[in-house]
Amino acid sequence: MFELLRETYYVAWGDIKFMRHNALNILISSMMSPLLYLLAFGFGLGRGLEMDGVPYIAFIIPGIAALTSLSASFSSTSTRMNVQRLYYRSFDEMMMCPLGTASVVLGKSMLGATRGLMSSAIIFAIGFALAPDHLHLTPLFVICIVLSCFTFSFLGVTAALLAKSHQSMATFSSLVILPMTFLCGTFFSVSSLPAVFQAALFALPLTHSSVTARASSLGWDFPWISLAVLACFCLAFFAINVYLIKSKRV
Repeated sequence: MFELLRETYYVAWGDIKFMRHNALNILISSMMSPLLYLLAFGFGLGRGLEMDGVPYIAFIIPGIAALTSLSASFSSTSTRMNVQRLYYRSFDEMMMCPLGTASVVLGKSMLGATRGLMSSAIIFAIGFALAPDHLHLTPLFVICIVLSCFTFSFLGVTAALLAKSHQSMATFSSLVILPMTFLCGTFFSVSSLPAVFQAALFALPLTHSSVTARASSLGWDFPWISLAVLACFCLAFFAINVYLIKSKRV
């Protein structure tokens, strides 16, 4: 275990230094979309409305925090790895080092997970100031967001490993990430949809992230099954990355 952590630190060191040197730019780029969603849906379309018995602004804050874990974690990991693989070729050089495959996957995901945690924390802090009577920071909420950040960071590693060009990465984002942004219960309750649509949406990880984050922060009955499914997604993406690197299909 100590060796795994040590190698993970070595792999992540360059990305974390990059984040420190570009902290302001990264923070601004990570916060723009969530803040715009908050203004447009929370104070624009949803002003004065209620959803499932709570003010709409309190309803969407946990969803936007989950969405932020997706956008920040995925984009930072996939973009940086894509550039390292296809432009600088530094990823190939790193693979020549005597490092464990699990350490490589964990190390390359740390940038996205860290950025996702920071951005989600800021969004939730803003939401807590806007709806302090309804939102609660609980250990379960923290666990859900941490798990979401690693899940989507691993997904970013998967996308970067499979991408053959910068355009293919953009295509993946358009076909997978963009639909999840608007369809996975971030801005509405999935339970209000017909059963067939619910089944389709619960096949996507962001739906489980939104559901668990919302229930844990609003004090609702916690969906343990969704937390287990989210953990399965996290392990599955991690296993796929390990397989891709070990089979040298990158």
